[in-house]
Amino acid sequence: MCGNNMSAPLPAIVPAARKATAAVIFLHGLGDTGHGWSEALAGIKSPHVKYICPHAPVMPVSLNMNMAMPSWFDIIGLSPDSQEDEAGIKQAAENVKALIDQEVKNGIPSNRIILGGFSQGGALSLYTALTTHQKLAGVVALSCWLPLRASFPQGPISGVNKEIAVLQCHGDCDPLVPLMFGSLTVEKLKSMINPANVTFRTYSGMMHSSCIEEMMDVKQFIDKHLPPVD
Repeated sequence: MCGNNMSAPLPAIVPAARKATAAVIFLHGLGDTGHGWSEALAGIKSPHVKYICPHAPVMPVSLNMNMAMPSWFDIIGLSPDSQEDEAGIKQAAENVKALIDQEVKNGIPSNRIILGGFSQGGALSLYTALTTHQKLAGVVALSCWLPLRASFPQGPISGVNKEIAVLQCHGDCDPLVPLMFGSLTVEKLKSMINPANVTFRTYSGMMHSSCIEEMMDVKQFIDKHLPPVD
């Protein structure tokens, strides 16, 4: 990777206060970096959990008149029938799977890792969890949608994550990724994985952002699915 200017800087990390026995990998939204979310997660951290907030590579984004900005994949439009960057989404998912593998090498089993993200990062975390062969502890999907939804078979998925726990959260005043996208996504998820494991929370008056109530729900989900082992 040395000398390759396409490589993104090292992730922002909130280390565990003691030996890390679990990890949360959280993917930021379009045009952002991992730093803001690492600070937000530091506010709800648990002592045995390591929080990893990678930074997306900088690339031109069609939606924003080809301006270059941190982005996990290209976004062409924001309507449900917009063309999608299939190759970019699949490549980004492979990069996230490599991050998970890295933590497994560091001694944290994949079933002690929660994948999460906001907006474009949440979309990527959902897609990755549904396509990976790594068994994960759960997914936190904030203000997002399921990319390449037509590429998934009708009905339940096979694979290691068909029982995965999902916390999906959305503001009811989101002007960028409308609540309808969240509602359609949760219905699709419930058809693919055990519907009893899918939780959908909405927040009154919240726009395309986060709030304290949502972060408390995220903390509760992480604490439930990544309990201390010692």
